[in-house]
Amino acid sequence: MTSRSGPDRCPGALRPFRADDGLIVRARVPGGRVGLAALGELMSIGRDHGTPLVQLTSRANLQVRGLPDPLPADVTPRLQRAGLLPSLSHERARNVLASPLEPRVWPLVQELDRRLCEDPVLAALPGRFLFCLTGSDGLLLGEPIDVAYQLLTPDAGLLLAGGRGRPCPPSDAVGAMLGLAHGFLADRTDERVWNVRDLPAESPVFDGLAPLSPITRAPLSVGPTGPHLVAGVPLGLLTEAHLAALAEVCREVAITPWRSVVIPSGAGAAAYLSQAGLVTSPDNAWAQLSACPGSPHCGRSASDTMGLASQVAAQIGEGLPRVHLVGCERSCGRPQVDHVLVMEPQSIADIAAAVGSRP
Repeated sequence: MTSRSGPDRCPGALRPFRADDGLIVRARVPGGRVGLAALGELMSIGRDHGTPLVQLTSRANLQVRGLPDPLPADVTPRLQRAGLLPSLSHERARNVLASPLEPRVWPLVQELDRRLCEDPVLAALPGRFLFCLTGSDGLLLGEPIDVAYQLLTPDAGLLLAGGRGRPCPPSDAVGAMLGLAHGFLADRTDERVWNVRDLPAESPVFDGLAPLSPITRAPLSVGPTGPHLVAGVPLGLLTEAHLAALAEVCREVAITPWRSVVIPSGAGAAAYLSQAGLVTSPDNAWAQLSACPGSPHCGRSASDTMGLASQVAAQIGEGLPRVHLVGCERSCGRPQVDHVLVMEPQSIADIAAAVGSRP
């Protein structure tokens, strides 16, 4: 039995989360694809009412923070006009990861989002319930997903949930994924059950699924990947300068759950985007460094994790192992890959000691 006290508190566009620095509004971006115009509208909402930043989340969604309470009346209609709020009833349920390197899954993403929003029952999915669509390389399957589909060939694939799976043709993929989501809602005991992994092993959700360990791929590293470019966003905070530089080279990006963006056919723009502060080389310290919001943004933390991360990036520099700084035991934003977790650091010396380095 889970020790949680109630339903998840993930923010949405219509149900903001109250943090110490103000309200947080989150916009779901199924499949991660988002136009620069929509990003610009989010940035302008932050600039007009809160903080002029767009924050990338670990589920490849977007949020603005520091907004006043009550939420200004213009925020919701502006999100709607930007195409970031197509469903008022299902906006927190639209958590869908998709491989940015596998264009064949995009029609499935669109079908999944459409059918999800058309199903009134699925509006009850927790804000942490996560769908995933990927290709034969298994990119994203290392994330904490609930229901996934792995497209292996144009005619074959795997339906996956809870470490189990079965063959499933692409034509049946979306219906099968939504069927598992229905089964999850029917079988969970109460709102404290947020994910498929919270269900008992004998849950009927797993009927017809056999133990299965699919091939997985490590998260995308920053830098060129074929003709495309993976650009890291320091601390997951997209700035106005970042956005202006991106607008010079593309009209759309794909958000990843690793606080980075994939720029289609953008490999040739790496140097230009690096000058704007994006991370385009694995030798950059920011390619190895992340942090939870910390103080003064989060009341649970007495550690200025993001400020300390900036000091680490400037003073320790290259050669840093993968490091994540957190201000409390919840370890928000913790990477799914091997890393050094530094709990409640108070100085750069604390971090240097934890990673075996010196500033």
